[in-house]
Amino acid sequence: MNAKDLNPSGAPRRYLPLLLVLFACSGCSALIYEIVWYQLLQLVIGSSAVSLGVLLATFMGGLCLGSMALPRIRSLGGRHPLRVYALVEMGIGICGILVLFGMPLVDRVYVAAVGHGLPAMLLRAVVAAACLLPPTVLMGASLPAASRWLETTPEGVSWMGLLYGGNTAGAVFGCLLAGFYLLRVHDMATATLVAAAINGAVALVSFGMASRTPHQAGAEEPAATPAAGAAPRSGAIYVTIALSGACALGAEVVWTRLLGLLLGATVYTFSIILAVFLAGLGIGSGVAAALLRGISRPRMALGCCQLLLAGAVAWTAYMLANSLPYWPINPVLSTSPWFTFQIDLARSIWAILPAALLWGASFPLALAAVASRGRDAGRMVGGIYAANTAGAIVGALAFSMILIPAVGTQGCERLLILLSSVSALFALAWPPRAKAGAVLLAAATVAAVLLAIGVSGVPSMLIAYGRRITLSANRSEILYAGEGMNASIAISRWDDGAVQFHVSGKVEASTEPYDMRLQRMLGHMPALLHAKPHSVLVVGFGAGVTAGSFVLHPEIRRIVICEMERMIPPVATRYFSRENYNVLNDPRVEMVYDDARHYVLTTREKFDVITSDPIHPWVKGSATLYSKEYFELVKQHLNPGGIVTQWVPLYETDLSTVKSELATFFDVFPNGTIWGNDTAGGGYDTVLLGQAEPTKIDVDQLQEKLERPDQARVAQSMREVGFGSAIALLSTYAGQGPDLRSWLADAEINRDGNLRLQYLAGLALNKSMEGAIYSQMLTYRRYPENLFVVSDRLRPALMMALAQ
Repeated sequence: MNAKDLNPSGAPRRYLPLLLVLFACSGCSALIYEIVWYQLLQLVIGSSAVSLGVLLATFMGGLCLGSMALPRIRSLGGRHPLRVYALVEMGIGICGILVLFGMPLVDRVYVAAVGHGLPAMLLRAVVAAACLLPPTVLMGASLPAASRWLETTPEGVSWMGLLYGGNTAGAVFGCLLAGFYLLRVHDMATATLVAAAINGAVALVSFGMASRTPHQAGAEEPAATPAAGAAPRSGAIYVTIALSGACALGAEVVWTRLLGLLLGATVYTFSIILAVFLAGLGIGSGVAAALLRGISRPRMALGCCQLLLAGAVAWTAYMLANSLPYWPINPVLSTSPWFTFQIDLARSIWAILPAALLWGASFPLALAAVASRGRDAGRMVGGIYAANTAGAIVGALAFSMILIPAVGTQGCERLLILLSSVSALFALAWPPRAKAGAVLLAAATVAAVLLAIGVSGVPSMLIAYGRRITLSANRSEILYAGEGMNASIAISRWDDGAVQFHVSGKVEASTEPYDMRLQRMLGHMPALLHAKPHSVLVVGFGAGVTAGSFVLHPEIRRIVICEMERMIPPVATRYFSRENYNVLNDPRVEMVYDDARHYVLTTREKFDVITSDPIHPWVKGSATLYSKEYFELVKQHLNPGGIVTQWVPLYETDLSTVKSELATFFDVFPNGTIWGNDTAGGGYDTVLLGQAEPTKIDVDQLQEKLERPDQARVAQSMREVGFGSAIALLSTYAGQGPDLRSWLADAEINRDGNLRLQYLAGLALNKSMEGAIYSQMLTYRRYPENLFVVSDRLRPALMMALAQ
């Protein structure tokens, strides 16, 4: 190969575009893995903010370690960089498959050893590290490995930036491919195998390129002087890029939360937000890398980029608080999700793309600012990448677990502006050497403070009504709004006087008659049908009405309530204490603040009643509380004769989603029954009831129980929601598993391996089919001779009630 075939980057000219494509493919597979691993590990260690923080820290920590470690492995110094890169890609693919098939073993070990408190937290970190560190360390090593094929000339550094941008562009495609196709149509195993196949293809091509291109090992940098050959005063650049990484990930946490309120927190919304953010990073990095050859002072360009970021953060804060929520858009105008996705994409781009572009540009500018001829390209790229990633870890954990609960999203956005300005000062005026630096410092500080002061808080109506804010703003009064670690909550009063409880932009409970009836059915029905209920597990506190129903039953001695967000119980008690009988302060109650699935997975306790009233299945993550494996866990934690009840909504959904929920429940509880909570004869939502044994309901015994003096408060509570007798309660019977078998024959079972429900439900949140779904369900209803044991005295009244 002649010298003319080489460009100033030091690599053969014709192979650089192919290397860019390989890095895009690598980024695609990495994002597929990331999404799959998050879903897999959440099934084991839970999806609370703490658990997700552990996952994120481990994932990004692996990237950081890999980027630092590989350039320091002396034995790799003489190997062809593309051969090393190929081995790294092969290792990622192998690890990806091992994580997929090794997870059941990790699950069993974790469940056997887990407890509560600090030891449990440490064990979660160990589990996440054992699963994620090997592949993520290799992912972090990929860019430094390939960068050694380039030289630290201006053009070489430009190509390094382009590789980073190409990798991010591939990540955008991987995010959309996983979120909109692989996991929606297939499952996590298929997605993993596709990602591993991409890794394998990248490795094979890289091996081929290595065999056709020359490489002359350069002199290694001395291990004791990692900054040798670096640009002068480069330490401030590492601080700048670390702060930039912290701001980028902190902003992603804050803005994903706010956009989730505005757009609806479906899996598709999160894929769109992440794709826009990554696209901004990729485009910004690519443009900056292309312009590097004409930038004589990259350090100044980096500093100016951070100053512009302060303004970009202020722009996004203004859009999210003062503009986007009030766009004249009816969120339910179209029942087609694909039209809605286009609007969501446009709003996401308008709000967050400017800042993402500038954060993307920061990486190649930082590389250029520390580059100098003769420096080890792998160590230089690894150092910048590690600093950026380390900052991102701190930013993600600090904002999600500490700052949002402490100062809210408004305070977080103000802090992001100030941190961006501080990072600019490190690049432009540190260490200060002249009066001009002091002037710049003062001017930037004043500008940042003014921008921060101008940031508005998230509208209370947005916290309450989310995507329906324009439809509800004139009919409601906000009584309370707050932002917790895991969710934002609000309390409002509707124009008919009803008090509503909201979680993350959606009404979850209220004092409306139909909501009160549903909430008390979930509690009173299993407590009354069980012969001697002593212990109860309630999944989700909500307004506390379901949990409070158990307080009235004298036989019950222990009530465990599992709630993920700590601020919900005290706030709900303040506004719903009459309706929930002040359940939070009942001496029989134990509050457990954890992800409900994680608690059921790890507790050794069994219960007589388990009732579950989770958030709507279209909300990302909630499908884990509707999966076959979850119902099997619940079944295993029932005492003999135990009863489980599960809420299933018929509104904001479609037929395939409801069928999936019912079929999955009946797959575990084949003789389960359905009890309807209708409005004016039309469907609204339902209660599923199941037992390990065939269910038998003695109607006469149930009526006698309600007439006992010690059940007077129970009877009164039921009368308040329209159930004046046992017959009235049982008249809500809407069907049972065996009768619905033919109707559910084409239903998809929601399993842990596919979490199909969240993808079905996420496409149907604009649908209004509750009446049609309920009518179809009732056509299969038959008088359940095998369910009711009833005397001749009450049989006519029961049959008449069921016939209505």
